[in-house]
Amino acid sequence: MSKGNKRYLPSKDCLSCGLPFSWRKKWVRDWDSVKYCSDRCRQNKPKVRSHVREF
Repeated sequence: MSKGNKRYLPSKDCLSCGLPFSWRKKWVRDWDSVKYCSDRCRQNKPKVRSHVREF
């Protein structure tokens, strides 16, 4: 694979902003657990309400 050809890299959609992002070399060991495209999105991740009651 030639340097700079990102077309063939795996990609995912960010859980926070919804934009697609591509695999990076620093994620080689934990690509399966990467959920957010940046630190900013990771800090602004959607809040999950665990104590929601329906009546």
